[in-house]
Amino acid sequence: MKILQLLGSASLLLLIGTAPALGQASDMTFFLTSSGPGDGANLGGLQGADAHCQSLAAAVGAGGKAWRAYLSTTGPGGGNARDRIGTGPWQNIEGTVVAENLDQLHFENYLTKESVLNEQGNMTNGRGDTPNQHDILTGSYLDGTAVSGSDDSTCSNWTSNADGTGSALVGHFDRTGGGANPASWNSAHGSRGCSQANLQATGGNGYFYCFASN
Repeated sequence: MKILQLLGSASLLLLIGTAPALGQASDMTFFLTSSGPGDGANLGGLQGADAHCQSLAAAVGAGGKAWRAYLSTTGPGGGNARDRIGTGPWQNIEGTVVAENLDQLHFENYLTKESVLNEQGNMTNGRGDTPNQHDILTGSYLDGTAVSGSDDSTCSNWTSNADGTGSALVGHFDRTGGGANPASWNSAHGSRGCSQANLQATGGNGYFYCFASN
């Protein structure tokens, strides 16, 4: 009681508002990055993207898991995003289960603007917010597999920040917007290019999904 009396009302409200989310961080198995590396779609390849997921998770006390970026790659040695992230279930920092398994994740999930929280427990700007940051890098089809064909859908497998060439297939975490599949969290449309400016102009900021794979 003495401790509570010493706390100002603002400090007490801050503790009440943040402690539950942070207290469950160690149980978190899914989040949207609160920031990208800041170099457009050049994430340092899959290795760099995974390391970014791991670093963000560790900063909030969830670094004891093997974190993987939900990103597909193409060409020789390419792979599917769905094959990188384990088998589920996955829950956000508040304990809300967003999918029980891979099939549910891709076709009947509970991903919404309110449930797709970042690793700090915060929501991200979506369509209608300023700035709009709802485009999420994936390079994937609706089922989580890599895009076939010769067109660049992964910004040179997440190593390019070029202005004039390449593109990244993105999803809408808030399940709304434009493109061929506007309500898709992982496969809505391609970006204008691979630079940070191009990602922002399309409606994103270089964010991507992270899943605990173990």
